[in-house]
Amino acid sequence: MRKKELISTFEKLGVFLEQLGKTENMITPAMPWLEDLNKEFFRPMASLVTTSHYHNPWFTEENVRYALEVAGRSLNTESLARWLSCYGEPVPREKQKNIAVVMAGNIPIVGFHDMLCVLISGHRLTAKLSSKDDRLLKTIAELIQDINKQFKGKIIFEEGTLKDFDAVIATGSDNTARYFEYYFGRYPNIIRKNRNSAAILDGSETKEDLNNLAADVFRYFGLGCRSVSKLYVPRDYDFEPLVETFGNYSYLGNHNQWANNYEYQRAIHLIDKIPHIDTGFFVIRENSSLSSPVSVLNYEKYDHPESLFESINKSEDKLQCITGKQQPDERVIPFGKAQEPDLDDYADNIDTLDFLLKLK
Repeated sequence: MRKKELISTFEKLGVFLEQLGKTENMITPAMPWLEDLNKEFFRPMASLVTTSHYHNPWFTEENVRYALEVAGRSLNTESLARWLSCYGEPVPREKQKNIAVVMAGNIPIVGFHDMLCVLISGHRLTAKLSSKDDRLLKTIAELIQDINKQFKGKIIFEEGTLKDFDAVIATGSDNTARYFEYYFGRYPNIIRKNRNSAAILDGSETKEDLNNLAADVFRYFGLGCRSVSKLYVPRDYDFEPLVETFGNYSYLGNHNQWANNYEYQRAIHLIDKIPHIDTGFFVIRENSSLSSPVSVLNYEKYDHPESLFESINKSEDKLQCITGKQQPDERVIPFGKAQEPDLDDYADNIDTLDFLLKLK
């Protein structure tokens, strides 16, 4: 399939997903193809959006809409063309490979980017969905095949044991990665492990900066690999403005799963006499680990930027992204952008599309 046709296919998908992420009601678009898509798919997809929390309490309507909008917005013509320009014109394959993809379910449609890469590379997808996110991606697959009939039969969802595949992409925890390596090690593979994200503060952040940082921390309840779970702060950092601004997310305390985690963590910190800041709905503690439990935010103090990046470099294999203000390090992205990855922001920083295109 030519690049122009691929871009057109996924640009249409993007328009559909973005409008669904923004509105609860079907709109009457000027584009006939979108009107046709809406007639068949809008109401079923809208129903999934509003009922996802019944199947997975972490998938609130707000977060599902946000995930769909971000995915849709990324699939614009310019972004798709810029992304694919790095890989040359797709070469027709004499024999398509069957790519098994074991998808995570920590945040809504987290496996979509792997689906996109497999289809664009010209291979067939056999997906093993997480039970936590096993409905939205099936409907998105139907959308893709309706937009472009050439994708019919190239997306399979396997309910049982994965079999008859040529390469594997598997995402999980550090523990499940050992299992994946044992079973899939003899195949060409990408096996992803735990990753977390961090933010760098220098004490000069504005209220807007802190608002944007709060989104990096609390979006998806902090369950994504791009969720900020740790702050790097100056030694004399004043947490009061941050705690005040983060209070905009105090409504998370009304979410049962979040509240249960918070109460448990609060009790543990009190019983074990671990120094912490109790904000009333989440805990801030000094801890060098990148990873933190749900409802807990770690921080580490630094004296000089030079020593800070030395520390960050030591954790690079566990770090997905870093947010902050203007920094000399190109890895640092602006506050508020952690959950809005570009198409070439690959999980674990492994170029998935390059891997797929080079399969022989």
